[in-house]
Amino acid sequence: CLVVNAEIINTSVGQLFVYELKRESFQSEFRTFQTDFIPYLTHYGPITIHPMAFKCNKEKAPDLPRWLRFTQRNTSDNGFLYGTPLEEDLGRNTIEITVVNKQTYDTFRERLVINVTTPGKEMPYQAEFFIPLREIEKVLPTTIQEDIMKDVQRMWGTENLEFVNITSALDRGGRVPLPLVGHHEGVYVKLGTEQYFSKCLLRLQSPGHRLECEATGKSSGDCSVCSYSSNCVDWCKSVLIDLSRPVLPTPAPTPGSGVLDVGDFYDPPESLPSRDFLADYLVTVIVPLVVALILCLILTYIMCCRREGVDKRDAKTPEIQLYHQRAIHSNTDELRNMAGGRRTVPQPLSTLPMFNGRTGERMPSLQRPYRSDSSQIPLIMAQEDPNTDTLPR
Repeated sequence: CLVVNAEIINTSVGQLFVYELKRESFQSEFRTFQTDFIPYLTHYGPITIHPMAFKCNKEKAPDLPRWLRFTQRNTSDNGFLYGTPLEEDLGRNTIEITVVNKQTYDTFRERLVINVTTPGKEMPYQAEFFIPLREIEKVLPTTIQEDIMKDVQRMWGTENLEFVNITSALDRGGRVPLPLVGHHEGVYVKLGTEQYFSKCLLRLQSPGHRLECEATGKSSGDCSVCSYSSNCVDWCKSVLIDLSRPVLPTPAPTPGSGVLDVGDFYDPPESLPSRDFLADYLVTVIVPLVVALILCLILTYIMCCRREGVDKRDAKTPEIQLYHQRAIHSNTDELRNMAGGRRTVPQPLSTLPMFNGRTGERMPSLQRPYRSDSSQIPLIMAQEDPNTDTLPR
């Protein structure tokens, strides 16, 4: 089911625009249909506020105007359209709002017409405060804005304050907070008025305040009295904006080397002047080769020309140490000669295998005759018959 409505709202340049998309208002459009449709009530029960997903875009365009933003944290929360139009945004803006009921999958559509007019009054004195314990969805409701307004009115000493802009810290390059309790993204709140800043606010422009923020990251001389702890202001990230002074235009660049005079035409040359690359070649190729050659010569001298020799080394070695070294060498040679002579001696019977190691043949002892004077009697048979003499005769 698709329903299309239209609503017209007026706003002015430099003034905060906030429009809350309430789920109750969209669900009430189908209140009569839900009450008359008995199977619906039987399946879903009494009418409740259903989760809804909002999608907002400019008419005949895929996105919103550049000054307008939309936010909705969850489908169980209301959505918000907010932003501050500038002078170049004057005119009529038609916004299409499409709502999908996540429980019944009904589709709602509404057109919102926003007329941006010229500013009603000027606010030359503005202040931007950073609230670290808030999120953008928690600041846009009217009740929260009133609480923040009261705190700033006490600090400023005036009641003629208006919201100029509300921006999430994520839009200013802030990092996404951890999904833990007590971690918030932070919100920048800008307010303006015609009255000059109070003495407490003027401290934000003092050099002592800046030095204290750079050293500790906190400012102890603020005059804020927070009605709620979540609305407390971070004074090191708050600034004052004075629009009463005329903004000087950017000075023109001074003509000089590389900067052309106004109206001149630059005609690039067709051919570049020749350049001698001999010095660059010597520095880039020859110098590293010479350094590598010198290092090779030094290494060759150390490895080949600094060897002492056996005679010179023995002359410096004590006689007792040389005697021990000769004894070790002679004993090692003797052990090697003795080990080599063991190859001619018959292998002990205890080390002989019970089968032919070459063919793998193994015959039972009862089927193979052995002589009593043979040296081939297995060791196991000798153990079974202790009267057998295994020694050769």
